[in-house]
Amino acid sequence: MKPLIRFIHLWAGLIFGTILVVLGLTGSALAWMHELDVLLNPALLQVAPPPGLAPGAPMRVAPATVQAATERLLADPLYGRPSQLMLPERAGDVFVAWYRDHKQPASAWRVALSRQVMLDPATLAVTGERTWGGFGLSRPQLMSTLFHIHRYLVAGDTGKTVIGVTGVALLLLALTGIVLWWPRMTVSAIKGALTVRHGGNWPRFHFQLHRAGGFFAAPVLLVLALSGVYFNMPQWVLPIVASVATLAPNVKAANRSAPDAAPIAPLDAMAAAQAQFPQARVSRVGLPAKPGQPYEIRLRQPGEVRAGDGATRVSVDAGDGRVLRIVDPLRAPAGDTFLSWMFPLHTGEAFGIAGRAFISLFGIVPLLFFVTGLFIWIKLQRPKKRKARAAAA
Repeated sequence: MKPLIRFIHLWAGLIFGTILVVLGLTGSALAWMHELDVLLNPALLQVAPPPGLAPGAPMRVAPATVQAATERLLADPLYGRPSQLMLPERAGDVFVAWYRDHKQPASAWRVALSRQVMLDPATLAVTGERTWGGFGLSRPQLMSTLFHIHRYLVAGDTGKTVIGVTGVALLLLALTGIVLWWPRMTVSAIKGALTVRHGGNWPRFHFQLHRAGGFFAAPVLLVLALSGVYFNMPQWVLPIVASVATLAPNVKAANRSAPDAAPIAPLDAMAAAQAQFPQARVSRVGLPAKPGQPYEIRLRQPGEVRAGDGATRVSVDAGDGRVLRIVDPLRAPAGDTFLSWMFPLHTGEAFGIAGRAFISLFGIVPLLFFVTGLFIWIKLQRPKKRKARAAAA
């Protein structure tokens, strides 16, 4: 049995190792995605804080300010109606208006492009714009490039599928690695399996580092693998979760008001959502793209494990302002609660700054395993080649 497990472990590492190294290194940077983006693009993403607020202080945007920002964009022919408006989280942050690129031809190999327009929340002046989803190493494009390498391998839905398969391979690598590591249940054997010594012997050092490091890294690798598969291929994970825990129905909301009803303003939609969660901060306002679609308001409640934008969602009828659907992560069924932990664990934000720092450092682990595993494989191939040459002679 162990030879088969060793074969699976070896070839899964050789085939998917390079992709895992790329995902690990890009993930190290993306753990600090917002901070790095602001550092690279201060003129684009930072403005003077509103009067009475210190830079970096928590900030709640009033519905009237969201309405004014939307009207500012609608009044300018260069911009028009955005698909969604991301609200500033802290004093000094900007509004980010998103526009879908409908002119881009559909392709399974292409990452969807979006236009981002930034506004000063105090003056409503446009601070600049950029394309999100393109590939480039300029300051405005760098974080977008790293994100789309990590999420899509810059290959659209095809890249998502490849990363989903790579996540399954990582699950196999972690599980088979634990089986191969498992020593006899004696103190000396367990101690030997967790010890790394050099002693002038590089092959032995690589083997011990690979084995002992794998034992400590396996739980984190399993979490990263499972969450990565879920993000990219949720249809593979949801049936498994639903078989053991309750999941809320995932049905898109649609307007129930009359089709000819006068549309409500973003101000009213945001106020309707805030009335459901008075203590929550509104983080995004999604505007209806087509007739019959509701407003989609995203909020973060105090106590949510998801930082930043939060995971609370309220769908509001664009015709009469009725609340159509509520997604409340603090009162979700067990299956949804389990899934809601995937992103905070994947990024480390579930444990604050310390968790993000850990995930950032952990990003070099796939490189460590790939290099040590490659050395072990090369070492094992040498006796086989010598025997083959001897047999040929």
